[in-house]
Parts: sequence; structure tokens; C-alpha cells
Amino acid sequence: MLRWIGRSCWRIWSVAWLLVLLAFVTAIPVFQLMALGYLLFVAGRLASGETLANSVRGIDRAGKIGVALTALGLASLPSQLLTHWESVAAIIQPGSGTAETLRVSAIALAVFATVYLWWAWARGGTLRHYLWPEPVRFVKQVWRPTFWSDVSLRLWDFVLSLRLPMLFWLGLRGAAGTLIWLVPAMVIMVVTREGQHAAAGLLGGLCLLVLGYILMVLPALQANYAAENRLAALFEFRRVRRDSQFAPWSYAGALLVALVLMPIPLYLLKIEATPEEIVWLPCLVFVAFMLPARMATGLALRRGRRLRRAAESDAVMASTATTDPSGMPVAERVTAEIGVTEVQRSGQFASGFWPTASRWTVRGLVAPAIVAVYLFVLFGSQFTSWDGVDTWVRQHALLVPVPFVGI
Repeated sequence: MLRWIGRSCWRIWSVAWLLVLLAFVTAIPVFQLMALGYLLFVAGRLASGETLANSVRGIDRAGKIGVALTALGLASLPSQLLTHWESVAAIIQPGSGTAETLRVSAIALAVFATVYLWWAWARGGTLRHYLWPEPVRFVKQVWRPTFWSDVSLRLWDFVLSLRLPMLFWLGLRGAAGTLIWLVPAMVIMVVTREGQHAAAGLLGGLCLLVLGYILMVLPALQANYAAENRLAALFEFRRVRRDSQFAPWSYAGALLVALVLMPIPLYLLKIEATPEEIVWLPCLVFVAFMLPARMATGLALRRGRRLRRAAESDAVMASTATTDPSGMPVAERVTAEIGVTEVQRSGQFASGFWPTASRWTVRGLVAPAIVAVYLFVLFGSQFTSWDGVDTWVRQHALLVPVPFVGI
């Protein structure tokens, strides 16, 4: 029981610090593409069939970084307190021995804390390493060059395990491809800012309809891109639309989470700009809301693909019972003539009233209604958001989850 409680506390601690670290990265221009890449990575892993534990990577590493930063903050408090007392003593009695004693004590305590923390980090950086310094081991190993070379290798492996260049490249390509899909939103932005004629209003209305049609599939396209790690996968509109039709209600639920439940409340934080010193605080809320949204999209796409593969398997199994005049089963003949890929595409939707009604209800009513709510809020946000009409492009539901700074 105690072990389970300990693991649960550590998991909560690690997830919290993962969100905090993502928020810090999101608040930094350019580097914020790493945060977008991480969100896309999670959605892509889920869409490709990975478990939740294998998709949300870096939780334990984030927990270790959180412990290190917390220990650093706690260890610096005594030195800061002594430094403050030293300045007070120097003001009250300039040139006194008390101020000099406090200054020397602060320096000595800072050196001790530095050595203590480095020793804890060198041994692994877990909680027990901070609580017990192992002085005997310190005396035996701290002077050995092999120990510090091993520490440097482990530190380098830890940095490589974060896969920051991969996340940045994934986020950069994902943002670029998403902006291509958001060209109608760019046109609406220009028309809203400069349009003065009826033709401009008509063009904006047409672009709004096109944008709504795109938004019904764009979240799943992003997950498909991350799952395939190919920029071209971000434009496989027909494939993603077909996958979503095998699990229409799952995709409708994911669309509701990704475009309405999670991103819409965040527009309240975009009304007034946040001071730069604390810009990471609203970023923390943005990341905490948009991570579940990406996860929901990945899970829905995974379910649709699993059901599609099951339907294709059933179709192939049914066709093996039928033979052509040469005696070869139809499935084998089709496979030999046009390839496995075409056979896989021949899977049929589940027949019956409920599957058909579900597909058309979601496609013709539920999904458009969800997108309409999102577009209504997006339209209103140009009058309330600090970004103004730029909010048509700076959509945190699709791009970097940041209130004011970003793409």
C-alpha cells in the first residue's frame, strides 16, 4: 500500500513538472515549437497504436528535473537569507565584524550547497540521493577521474533522451503544414482588416465555409502527420476522413474536446496581455488544457484505424470463400494483380441502420455543429482578444498553445 502511494505521488509530481517545463518552453519564442512538437508527438504515438504510458514520454525525466530545481531552490534559501542579513548589518553598522562574518558564512554555505547538489546529481538525482549524501562513498569516489567521466556520459545520454531536436523539427514542419491549411483563415484576417466592399465580405464568407470544412479533419490530420512523421501525411485528407468514419462518435467526441471543451475557455486568458515576467503562468494553463485535447484526437484516430483494419480483415476473409474460374481465391488473385494496398482499401463500412445513421449524423450534423461553435467563438475573439484579427491564425487549438507569443 505504501509503495503504491509512493508511486502515485511520484507520478503526480512528474506529470505536474512535465506541464511546468512545457509551459516554460512554450513561453520562449522559437523554442515553443518544441512544445508543439511534443503535443503532436503524443497524438501521433496514440494514433499509431501505442499505449498511453508509451505515448506521453519524459514523465520520469521531468520528475527528476523537478526534484533538481526544487532542491536548488531550497538549497539557495539559507545563502540568500545570510546575504540579506549581511546587507542589513552593513547598513545599520557600517564596517562591523558582524556583516563580514555573515558574508563569509553566506559564501561558505553557498559552496557547501553547490558541492552537495552536484554530488546528489552525480549519483542519479533521485530523492534519496538528496536526503542522504553517502559521505563514505564521496571520499572514495570524488577524486577518481573515471567517476566524473561516467557522470558526463550519463548527463549527455540524459540530454539526448529528451530528443529536443526531433521535437523541434516535428513542431516546425507541423506548424508550417498547418499554416498551409489555414490559408482561408489568413484571407479572412486580411478581409476583416482591410475589406471595405461587398465582394470582400463575400470572399470572407466563402473562406469561412472552407475553413469550417477543413477544421472537421485538421486535428486528425495533425495526428496522422505525427504518427507517420511525414509532412505529406498532413495532407492525406481522404485517408484520415475514411478512418474517422469507422468510429464516427469517437471522432465526434475528440472533435468536441479538441475544438470546444479545451480551447474555448482559454480565450478568456487572451483578453489582456500578461506581463512578460509571468507569461509562463497562462502558458501552463494552455498546455494543461491542450495536452488532453491532443490525446483525445490520437485515441479517436487509433480507434477508427483499428476498426478499419478489422473491417478490411473481415472483407478479405469473406472473399477467400469465393474462387474465380481458374480456382484461385479472389483475395489471392486481387492481391497478386493490384497489390496488398488496394486490397486493404477495399474494406467496407459496417452495414446496418445504426452504423450508417451514425456516420451521416456525425458527418452532416454533429461535426458541423461542433465546428460552428468553435468558429463562432473564434469570430468573437477578434473583438475581445489582445491579438485582434490575428486570432484567426494564432489558434492555440491547432498551433502553439500560447496566449500571445508564437506562430
